[in-house]
Amino acid sequence: MRQLYKELQPADAFDIRLPHMLSTQERQLITLFYQPLTGAEPISLYLTLWAEGEQVIRQPMTHYYLMNVLGLPIGKIFEARITLEAIGLVRTWKKETAEQRHFLYELMRPLDAENFMKDPLLSMFLFNKIGEQAYRKLRQRFIVPPREGEFQEVSRAFIDVFKPVNAQIPADLQIVTQRDGEQPKNYPFYVEQFDFELLKAGLSEQLVPASLLTVDIREMIAKIAFLYHLNALDMQKVVILALDDDLGISKERLRKAAADFYKLTVSKESPKLEKVNTAIPPSIEQNGIKTKEQELQHYLETTPPVQVLRDINNGKEPLPTSIQLAENLIVQHGMPIGVVNALLEYVMLTTDMKLPKKYVETIADHWGRKNIQTAKQAMELARQEHDKYTTWKNSPQTTTPKKNTYAKNQKRREEKVPDWFYKRNEKSEETSQNDQMDFETERQKMLEKLGNIQNKVGE
Repeated sequence: MRQLYKELQPADAFDIRLPHMLSTQERQLITLFYQPLTGAEPISLYLTLWAEGEQVIRQPMTHYYLMNVLGLPIGKIFEARITLEAIGLVRTWKKETAEQRHFLYELMRPLDAENFMKDPLLSMFLFNKIGEQAYRKLRQRFIVPPREGEFQEVSRAFIDVFKPVNAQIPADLQIVTQRDGEQPKNYPFYVEQFDFELLKAGLSEQLVPASLLTVDIREMIAKIAFLYHLNALDMQKVVILALDDDLGISKERLRKAAADFYKLTVSKESPKLEKVNTAIPPSIEQNGIKTKEQELQHYLETTPPVQVLRDINNGKEPLPTSIQLAENLIVQHGMPIGVVNALLEYVMLTTDMKLPKKYVETIADHWGRKNIQTAKQAMELARQEHDKYTTWKNSPQTTTPKKNTYAKNQKRREEKVPDWFYKRNEKSEETSQNDQMDFETERQKMLEKLGNIQNKVGE
């Protein structure tokens, strides 16, 4: 998968298209049918977009707003979005200009209960997630039993009530119809991946005429093959098993034949569906184990800036001005979250836990011109340019001399992992923040502490 900053960033704007008003019934379907498949985070994103989409007058929004509302980092929001796309609840369009990327999210109606449970993939996925008893309860609650045997339909057809008139809709007002044979998709499924030519090659035209393989039947065959992991040769046998006495074929008979074939030839256990790993590729690891610095980089890339500020300050809530400064870097300047976090961490460790706005923006401007996109790049540049940044820090805007300044002629050492990173989940006692901190000394302490911990583990 492409790196996340190329896919989605907090500063990217978005609009919502809600061409219909979702009903209470559909909200129940989303909660009880779709949530077990996707998990809570995608459904939370869907409901948030739904609520925002119902506003008559909408203000421009960025994904940073979604991060604050949902309490999720941008990576989690991206994973939630593509999960909704895969399940058929959201369709996404992107417009990219030199200044900004803009997304359009269209919310789709969920399938009704009957069609959901007729779908072989969705129904099996849900059955495996919630179990037989809960699945039966959903059927009883949402699916009304047929009553055709008790009543005779007397509904009038269209031509019984209406007659044609000589009128024609102007061409520019006509809606283009679907191409012949094309069916709307409830969720994106690639029927073309199944080898129908091989399937038909092994079926007798007299036994299974090509006319039986309608668009609906072909889609059902492809879904069943995907669900049970069957190839075209296996599906030839399934199709033959599914034929009725009149040599016809139906979706229900296909489903039953596939289930019977699977149990006889593969396993008595029902197949299970699980999500493909969509996480952003981890940093390069040494011998399969992340280095200490890579752990820090991963943390900076995946953690909201507010939490980073809180962790650096031993769990204390950051001031509103600090939060606003971080938000401006993300929303107004379009800086990636990992870069903002690396900048906040560097400045606070080199200015006695302060965030001088002018100093932060000066470094941010430098990193922007250098096109820094990841926390790793930011940390490396901070090491290379430390002398320059110290000069900026000690310019006339800073009146108080620093006790432990980084000497210009001092030999550079490898950047160390800071102490706060490993203390962020601990409830520590209040410690004095009066002494000024030296950037490299603080990181050296952390390495020593890590070494002691690893020695104890090895004993």
